[in-house]
Amino acid sequence: MDRQDSLTDSPRSGGGISTPRSPEAKLGLRVEDLWDIQQPQLSPSEKLNSCFESIAVSSFPINPSFKVIEINSDSSLADAVQILSRHKLLSAIVRNVEAPEDASWIDRYNGIVELQGIVVWLLHQSEVTALKMRPTATAGANGENGCSVPEAVASMGGSFFETLTSSDFYKTTKVQDISGSFRWAPFLALQKSDTFLTMLLLLSKYKMKSLPVVDLGEGNIDNIITQSSVVHMLAECVGLHWFESWGTKKLKDLGLPIMKPHKLIKVYEDEPVLKAFKLMREKRIGGLPVVECNGQKAIGNISVRDVQFLLAAPEIYKDYRSITAKSFLTAVRNHLKEQQEASPMLRGMITCRKDDIIKDVILKLDSEKIHRIYVVDADENLEGVISLRDIISKLVHEPRNYFGDFFDGVVPLPRNSSSV
Repeated sequence: MDRQDSLTDSPRSGGGISTPRSPEAKLGLRVEDLWDIQQPQLSPSEKLNSCFESIAVSSFPINPSFKVIEINSDSSLADAVQILSRHKLLSAIVRNVEAPEDASWIDRYNGIVELQGIVVWLLHQSEVTALKMRPTATAGANGENGCSVPEAVASMGGSFFETLTSSDFYKTTKVQDISGSFRWAPFLALQKSDTFLTMLLLLSKYKMKSLPVVDLGEGNIDNIITQSSVVHMLAECVGLHWFESWGTKKLKDLGLPIMKPHKLIKVYEDEPVLKAFKLMREKRIGGLPVVECNGQKAIGNISVRDVQFLLAAPEIYKDYRSITAKSFLTAVRNHLKEQQEASPMLRGMITCRKDDIIKDVILKLDSEKIHRIYVVDADENLEGVISLRDIISKLVHEPRNYFGDFFDGVVPLPRNSSSV
């Protein structure tokens, strides 16, 4: 079977034998053609780098349902949360309402606001109130009993979030009012002529979760490329020689998981759920496991996306005396069942083993529509986590001085960047 048939006759095929099964598969064939003409002395990693450097991001498939969702800078926080929740988004571009209609894209947009950032900012503003409402608390960073802010808020139960989301403070504070109070997601756009290698490095080593592709002539955003869409592209390339030469490697042989078990960021089931979200924000991660109090087995996963349930559905916690990580999982799962909503949270923990090959992990991440998979041992104890970013980071490497002054004044460089 030749490579064209492998992309059309496989179980994942959605069309006839004369054309690739998807735009992503068609793109994979283009990489295959480039792979075949690479110099034989190049290593597989160098070949992939060369292939991806030869393809412009304008070739990346656009999702049929793609639509740029903008939030006006004068929108209230309440409206912003509703927009993000309604469209099932973690973040959105903030449009500067004071910019003229003919403004360039860099003046038209203020940045990207994150749902998680809004929650963290609100909690920061509310921490003194939470501590004051505790009988034994002081107005400082900790109460008399050493109570942290997350613990103080958690001990107040669901009423705290119902009060917060019904307050004038929440309904009248504008998105533009908080721009200097928490770290906005870096707003770094790609030009249509930028390469796949640039895009893949930004989404992995440089920790961008999404990248707008801008048409400088029209000043419009033509596409938004995410980590998820890249992993979906990889899943559609199963069967191609370039993919199989990399995808059949075991996780442990690729250095996955990257983080050692003792450094795994997690929360215990009896800890405040707010601790989980603050850890995500501080560590710039998209999710973490909830672990049994007396063990290393995970009982669930909390992701950045789940932060919407703190503000968009605060009523689901009203019967809880405290909102721990475990009670949060229970409340959200019950809410999803009642609303008959499909969610990865209802499917339990998605796991793999170090001896699994990366192709199988990619297919699992893509089919389950999740952003991370947990690595467990034979006894189901946690050994690590593999994120979408980890997957992409093992596909390409950054050549020395590749970006030059590309990042000057835009985003901080990683400590190990070869551009330094």
